[in-house]
Amino acid sequence: MRLDRYVSQATALSRAMAQRAIRRGGVSVAGAVVRAPATPVPDGAEVRLDGVAVAPPGHRYLMLHKPPGVVCVRGDGAHRSVFDLLRDELRSERLHVAGRLDADVTGLVLITDDGAWSHRVTAPRHKQPKTYLARLAEPLSAAAAAALSTGVLLQGEPRPTRPAEIEVLDDRHARLTVREGRYHQVKRMFAAVGNRVLALHRERIGALGLDPDLPAGAYRHLTETEVAAAVAAAPDSRNQ
Repeated sequence: MRLDRYVSQATALSRAMAQRAIRRGGVSVAGAVVRAPATPVPDGAEVRLDGVAVAPPGHRYLMLHKPPGVVCVRGDGAHRSVFDLLRDELRSERLHVAGRLDADVTGLVLITDDGAWSHRVTAPRHKQPKTYLARLAEPLSAAAAAALSTGVLLQGEPRPTRPAEIEVLDDRHARLTVREGRYHQVKRMFAAVGNRVLALHRERIGALGLDPDLPAGAYRHLTETEVAAAVAAAPDSRNQ
């Protein structure tokens, strides 16, 4: 992590204030004064601000309501990133998205710096249910819904999908819950039954549902209860 970001996250200072403190010689790393804000902080190194040891808080866990046209990587040159939606002091290089969404897909995105937690929440072998609301180009027939609920063969793949939970809301809207993480899976599943997804919105990952009070583009920290519930709900693959 850059030193200016480290100091900003560890204190109440803004990035600009942290940079000024570093340039004036007020920050040391492993006992040596460092004046370059972009200096990387080695893992485990002690950082002091005006002689007082500082350290960032523990792991961060965020829930973000992703709007359309935003990507889940740190910028691709063509789109805004979910990280651009965060306050400056939260834009740590250690943060990553737990369960990416395509640029055109909206809804629940989890962001954390806890790799073990995100793996338990999103790894396909843990079979965490993920629920999506789909708007379809064509009416969804009863036969198509039945096929989705038992598993369909996706183009170019040797084995069918696992059984999914399908709730038909009306002839062109359906809620689909899957327990896999194949490439573009939900879109490809509807394509496999002769339909096309016009809009897709992720509502839930395991025990975590998108906060209905969170508008598109906004985020909040997960509560301790939510953090624990997400992991508790994930079955341990060693016991499968």
